[in-house]
Amino acid sequence: MDRLSDLNPQQREAVTAAPGPILVLAGPGSGKTRVLTYRLAYLIQELKVPAAEILALTFTNKAAREMEGRALSLLGGSRATGVPRLGTFHSTFARILRIEADRLPVTRDFVIFDDVDQLELVRQSLKELNQDPKQVQPRRVLASISRAKNEMIEPQAFASDTYFTEITRRVYERYQQLLLANNALDFDDLLLLPIQLFSEHEATLHTYRRRYPHLLVDEFQDTNTAQYTLLRMLAGAKPDLFAVADPDQSIYRWRGADYRNVKRLRDDFPDLNTLLLEQNYRSTQTILDAAMAVIDRQPDRQHKQLFTERGTGDPILIHEAYDQDEEGQFVVEKISMLTLTGEAEPGDFAVMYRTNAQSRAIEEAFLRAGLPYRLVGAQRFYGRKEVKDLIAYLRLIHNPVDQVSLERAIRTPPRGIGDKTLAALWAAADQAEATPIDILLMLGRGVEVTGISARARTPLAQFGALLSGWLEIKDRVLLDSLIDRVLEDVEYRGYLGSDEDRWANVMELRGVAQEFSELGLVEFLQQVALVSDQDTLTENLNAPTLLTLHAAKGLEFPIVFIVGLDEGELPHYRSQDDPEAMAEERRLFYVGLTRAQDRVILLRAFRRRSRGVSSLTDPSRFLDDLPADLIEGDLIGMRTPAQAGYDRETSWQGRVPAPTEARFQAGMRVIHPQFGEGIVLETQLEYDDEEVTVNFEEVGVKHLVASMASLEIEDP
Repeated sequence: MDRLSDLNPQQREAVTAAPGPILVLAGPGSGKTRVLTYRLAYLIQELKVPAAEILALTFTNKAAREMEGRALSLLGGSRATGVPRLGTFHSTFARILRIEADRLPVTRDFVIFDDVDQLELVRQSLKELNQDPKQVQPRRVLASISRAKNEMIEPQAFASDTYFTEITRRVYERYQQLLLANNALDFDDLLLLPIQLFSEHEATLHTYRRRYPHLLVDEFQDTNTAQYTLLRMLAGAKPDLFAVADPDQSIYRWRGADYRNVKRLRDDFPDLNTLLLEQNYRSTQTILDAAMAVIDRQPDRQHKQLFTERGTGDPILIHEAYDQDEEGQFVVEKISMLTLTGEAEPGDFAVMYRTNAQSRAIEEAFLRAGLPYRLVGAQRFYGRKEVKDLIAYLRLIHNPVDQVSLERAIRTPPRGIGDKTLAALWAAADQAEATPIDILLMLGRGVEVTGISARARTPLAQFGALLSGWLEIKDRVLLDSLIDRVLEDVEYRGYLGSDEDRWANVMELRGVAQEFSELGLVEFLQQVALVSDQDTLTENLNAPTLLTLHAAKGLEFPIVFIVGLDEGELPHYRSQDDPEAMAEERRLFYVGLTRAQDRVILLRAFRRRSRGVSSLTDPSRFLDDLPADLIEGDLIGMRTPAQAGYDRETSWQGRVPAPTEARFQAGMRVIHPQFGEGIVLETQLEYDDEEVTVNFEEVGVKHLVASMASLEIEDP
């Protein structure tokens, strides 16, 4: 190939390696897609491999299209040499299943059920088993079934040692029956059925081994057990298998990905040729050194020494905001300043966070400033279903003639009120020359209403009774208390099941409502309406991008903000007692850092509202891993609250009683070892400590925890 000179020595070694089992461990920004496509072209042009004998597997259709486009370009833009099979795992094996449908329990025209369809089958199965979906959450059951399929566990082998797992086993069995009755497969079946097919029909397996003797795999670290098994079956004993992976970027454990498949590959193929790609073309050396300092603390991994020719670059900036709203304000102000001075374009920025709920404060900061933004991988906060559901209830309580909100609220969560029942409600209202709300309230009081059948009366009366209770208290309780009452009455938490992210969004909205408690429901709804009315953006807008760290994988941006670097946020609180989960949180931070080309700005909040409660926070443990010579900003030279707290708990001298009165007072002059002299603006007792707000002469306003800040009162 004439263009091998385009590659660096490590890339060239990988592309031209002799056929056999090959594992390329590629660091972020090291050109793994380039290596894959050059390898594909090298097989065809130099080794004269027929294109039809090559199977390249990816995880997204976008990646497959990009690889095909690059490969065609290398091959001169002609399809005359044939076209290799490129596609995702699911699309590739769905095609094989249709070809081999005669050996399957479904026909060739089977349909693929999406998440909504799957959930409906689970609910139907629970109903047939006389199980209350409020007691046995359908989403949790479906997640368990999916995990079982990813681990290749069929219903008859599903372990049931608790009440929940026994119910899940029965639902799993019935769920599969219902799938087949609908001539349908779910996404997991697209991997599980080919394994069964190849296991039961060895001749068929050998047919596909002969058809695709050359295998290329992208993002190998993201394979689950079923995907690895399929690869192992297709590869045979002496394969030409070219896998590109970075175990340090394995962040999809929650959907079955298992980075340990890299080790399994080594165990299964002792002659595996392992090659490294360490030259980075994306980031500055400072960013790479910071990322390596974080990920090198991960045990049992192969070290990669990432390097770049882009130079040292700017230090990592760390900023401590007072709360999540000030965090968002800092992001917007920093972006405004850098764009105003011409140092960057709006589209150069990315703002990353651990969970979708964190986008609310960031979005509102942009909206207050009148600046556009793009949201990737999720709906905008006020457009998310669970947020819109709760707002519909509040709008209905505020304005009972709002029939749009009524129709949404009365259907969610499902309570046996469908189109026919609603049509009867509307007809009864017309006949009585009343509003639908009037009819509901009458039914809620037990009044007979003409035109409402006995079957429809019960769910309508139940909803009417709930609505009557909310209307009665709406002017007598604080807004957050009203929200709590609604959520409890409709059992919304149970409706969401095990989806913690959606519940976090509900709690985030409740937290916003707390700020409006004194102003009331009307002001809150007006604020929400103003925010969501401005929520119109185009995809091609030159604007900052807001996205989760999970959604950021595979992307790159000149300047990256990562917000929420607090214990409980990143790393997430659900990872605290699970070493594997904590390891993935570290990899997630590593992925975020390595998305940046030129600059990284890290933010944390001194106090944060999380899951509806505002409290003091500890800085993320990952901040401690960053070398002092690579960073600048608020946290340099300071012990974190976590470190100070540990010192207090493990030393006799450090065990001090909780303060009963404030040590500091507004107007006092104080001295801090790092920030210098300042004046106390306010102070308040918080749990077992004192929170002090000080205006320092040199660095401005800071919020400090008295027991940790080494703050001294200046002699008068």
